[in-house]
Amino acid sequence: METIDFASASRFFNRELSWLEFNRRVLKEAENPRYPLLERVKFLAISGSNLQEFYMVRYAGLKAQLKAGINLLSDDGKSVSERIRMVRNSANSIHAEQSSICKTLFKELKNQGIEIIKTKNLSAEDINWLKDKFTREIFPLITPIVKNANNEFPLLLNQEQTLILSLRNKGNFSEEEKRVLIPLPNILKRFIRLPGEKIRFLPVEEAIILFIEILFPDHEVMGRGIFYIVRDSIVEFDERADDLVKGFEIALERRKRGSVVRLVIDKKTPSDLIRFISEDIYVDSEDIILIDGFIGIKQLSSIEVPERPDLSFKDYKPKKINKQKKFSSDFFSFLSKQDILLHHPYESFDFVVQFLKQASKDINVISIKQTLYRTSKDSPIIKSLIQAAENGKDVVAVVELRARFDEEANIKWARDLEKAGVKVFFGLREYKTHSKMSLVTRNEDKGIKTYAHFGTGNYNPDTANTYTDLSFFSCNKELCLDGIKVFNYLTGGIIPRDLSYLTIAPLSLRGKIISLIENEIKNAQKGKPAFIWAKMNALVDANIVDALYRASRAGVSIELIVRGICVLRPGIKGLSENIRVKSIIGRFLEHARIYCFGNGHILPSKKAKVYISSADLMYRNMQERVETLIPIIDDEIHDRIMNEIMRAEILDKGQSWVLDKDMQYTRLSNGENKKVFNSQDFFCNLSHLSLSDKNKILKKAGDKQ
Repeated sequence: METIDFASASRFFNRELSWLEFNRRVLKEAENPRYPLLERVKFLAISGSNLQEFYMVRYAGLKAQLKAGINLLSDDGKSVSERIRMVRNSANSIHAEQSSICKTLFKELKNQGIEIIKTKNLSAEDINWLKDKFTREIFPLITPIVKNANNEFPLLLNQEQTLILSLRNKGNFSEEEKRVLIPLPNILKRFIRLPGEKIRFLPVEEAIILFIEILFPDHEVMGRGIFYIVRDSIVEFDERADDLVKGFEIALERRKRGSVVRLVIDKKTPSDLIRFISEDIYVDSEDIILIDGFIGIKQLSSIEVPERPDLSFKDYKPKKINKQKKFSSDFFSFLSKQDILLHHPYESFDFVVQFLKQASKDINVISIKQTLYRTSKDSPIIKSLIQAAENGKDVVAVVELRARFDEEANIKWARDLEKAGVKVFFGLREYKTHSKMSLVTRNEDKGIKTYAHFGTGNYNPDTANTYTDLSFFSCNKELCLDGIKVFNYLTGGIIPRDLSYLTIAPLSLRGKIISLIENEIKNAQKGKPAFIWAKMNALVDANIVDALYRASRAGVSIELIVRGICVLRPGIKGLSENIRVKSIIGRFLEHARIYCFGNGHILPSKKAKVYISSADLMYRNMQERVETLIPIIDDEIHDRIMNEIMRAEILDKGQSWVLDKDMQYTRLSNGENKKVFNSQDFFCNLSHLSLSDKNKILKKAGDKQ
């Protein structure tokens, strides 16, 4: 068995490669026979979108460091140039896998009567119908660009598919061939559904080439290709600027012209056209990737076949149990008697929306304080805050402008809120506001009372349908007072003191997690039971990873559920043989953060310490963001998180991938055995189960382990 010195950099996985391995697991779900075919196509599309975002941010950051001459070693001992080389190799292999899986899925779609066709498969009737559609709906939206000595290469938008054509004038063969670019604007649907009984889709670029003479009369296509570029999308702005919003708008405008870090192009594109593109775009030759297959797989998610519901997941609608019905009818009287926990999407996020909607109308509510990191396009949360302000309530919104790729939306929300009379703050300049908090204060018969909502996910009703998260409501006096102090920190920079329950980053959250781990080490050294269960999206913080290694060496039993990046190496003798790491990838994106510590008892235990949080165990969450860690002190909720949620996910085999010491993930089930315990299926069916039935199912799953 391999042994590693505790001080060796090899005790860490590389974080970039770990992220790419996560995306490979997402991609593998496109081959999962347990899923309906169109859902597998969506997993393929998600893997494409994820990879592009990785290049826009993480890879772009590495390239910027190299350009600036910054070549510091990462925690795993790799220089920036080494990491760039490793990333290229891994990402290129993912591209190849995506192309192979895409071809397989296209064949399976054809077997199901759904075909992605070429123009050669069109009938005369199809062409007549397409010509009318092209003239009315496509022709007005496209802008051909001819590159010559008198004009500069056009600004190509990030990730926008672009046709590159070589055209010849049929009436003048001596005329030099034209090099033409035709960007396909995002507003243009990538696939055209053709009429008829058969289910057929034509890529829009095929229609453009078919009717090229409408764009360029008397010309014919001599060479063709399709490509897209990926730009550096890191937003940098002057935090000292007096007008933060204006500063962000300028920075976002610069993002459109970010340096090109990746050129993805059809392998069949003639070499002269590839040279034409790459010479003007200024991209390193190592960052040009030739794809043998469909270009722009993230757009495959737009394929919809409503007449074939059997090829998609059945709609899942959360069931309301009696307690929740009472809760939604009068939040405040219900919360005054007990705390409540909601597990999304299995329990509806609409309760959170209704909580704020009710608060906006309630004549006894005098103030609302709200953090906003991401929300939906037509946000009911924003509407409730605006209505509350218009109804004369004191409303405070802490809007995070630096929520990546949501910056423009958040600027708009901030302006809309201010117009309505909401007091808008942008948090602390040096730290992102990532905590998820809502405080509602009422004037009641017995005096002023505050009600709180803390979440592990964003105030976004759309993503709440597909992300698994926790919502915790309470009117605990000390907890709500802590929440008020945190808001004062966000709006006035007043460092909160004497917090009774909450722990916050960047002040003390990392120290709290490490102290909880150290307490388990002490229990193990005293011969007491010592256990840690934790669930998060990423485990990257080196200090916390080292604390977990110390715990493993002391004999603490550690179960980690890490959906994405994990730099910890489990199963190494003398370092981490007591640590097990798994990743759950399924229909719903696992997003909740839960941290459980045995406190001298075997998990699950009523005496364990249980926390939920907005924070993953990453350096940026610990040191560069305002995050919250909330202890669960209500006995019923404490038991539910331990015995129901965490226990089920630890027992999951249907969607779990287990990590070994070499950063290899092994799927516990190939998806063909439907009797294997699946935690997401279990949660979907909970509303139909009695407590005894739940325990029987979990016991049975545990007995099989």
